[in-house]
Amino acid sequence: MTGRKDESILIGGFEKVEIRIADYDPDWPTQYQTHAKKIAVALGDALLRIEHIGSTSVPGLAAKPIIDILMVVANSADEASYLHRLEAAGYELRVREPDFYEHRMFRTPTRDAHVHVFSSGAPEIIRLLTFRDRLRTNAEERKRYEDAKRRLATQSWPHMDAYAQAKTDVIESIMAAATAYGQESW
Repeated sequence: MTGRKDESILIGGFEKVEIRIADYDPDWPTQYQTHAKKIAVALGDALLRIEHIGSTSVPGLAAKPIIDILMVVANSADEASYLHRLEAAGYELRVREPDFYEHRMFRTPTRDAHVHVFSSGAPEIIRLLTFRDRLRTNAEERKRYEDAKRRLATQSWPHMDAYAQAKTDVIESIMAAATAYGQESW
């Protein structure tokens, strides 16, 4: 497994979407808990860890109103161990990235939640948690990230991935600061 994204499969192809940034909603953690419970019941012992990630997991941070969830399983390449159970719980497979730590991403039909699936030990788990925790604890970085997101959301994007890629520089600089201060999570 590598960290490259050159063999991604986007199920259903690119979709033109409007990027809308909403002020922080104190109900987002409750929405996460609802999804987390549903996923935990559906997966049982196959679920090793579940975490609220992304901007909706950071109190006070404006975000796209989409709950991002990190789901860790023993082997995300072994879709038979979780795919049908997640689908039965109402989540649709959207992304399959074998060359990005076997990442899978599911979403709800209403597109209000994204479930990112990684194998136990995948380096991206630490990155996602470190980024979240840095934003939770550093008001300056949180504001800088929010300002960048709001500025980028005013532009027209062919699809959400283009918007996400445009945030890379600010994300990497926040990650560099977190690493420099020994703030790696877990």
